[in-house]
Amino acid sequence: MSTTQTPSGHEATVEQLEQEGDIAADFIEGLLDIADLDGDLALDVRNGRAYVSVEAEDASSLRILGDPDTVQAVQELTRLAVQNQTGRFSRLILDIAGSRDARQHELARLVDRAVARLDDGASQASLPSMSSYERKLVHDIVAERGLVSESYGEGADRHTVIRRA
Repeated sequence: MSTTQTPSGHEATVEQLEQEGDIAADFIEGLLDIADLDGDLALDVRNGRAYVSVEAEDASSLRILGDPDTVQAVQELTRLAVQNQTGRFSRLILDIAGSRDARQHELARLVDRAVARLDDGASQASLPSMSSYERKLVHDIVAERGLVSESYGEGADRHTVIRRA
């Protein structure tokens, strides 16, 4: 049985993460039905998280739901629905109409602009506040570019600072 560490220090099994994905898919299907939207769901378990993706043949039908703020809000609602049924905190990741890939590309451009500031002589470059998932993506992008990054601040003000190694 494969396991991964959760934020609370308890081990989440792959089976538990698959269960989270199934519960999340049921919840999202209900939301899509209420909104009268068509979408195909794909479930996966990666990096100790359940991933749920919503796609549609006609991508424009999910355009409103694919807005980053909307994805974040639906993800939080979905996490609460999962937690309500399992009794466990959920770190599932929701992607609607490729929104996560688009956000990762935006974050890469943001890191590139920060690196340009370092190239122009700045000792460090601060990025705006973002979610823990987005900060993790930034840390990975920064490491790929041979730089170092740290997160500072609390709650909604938590942000990443980039420096040369």
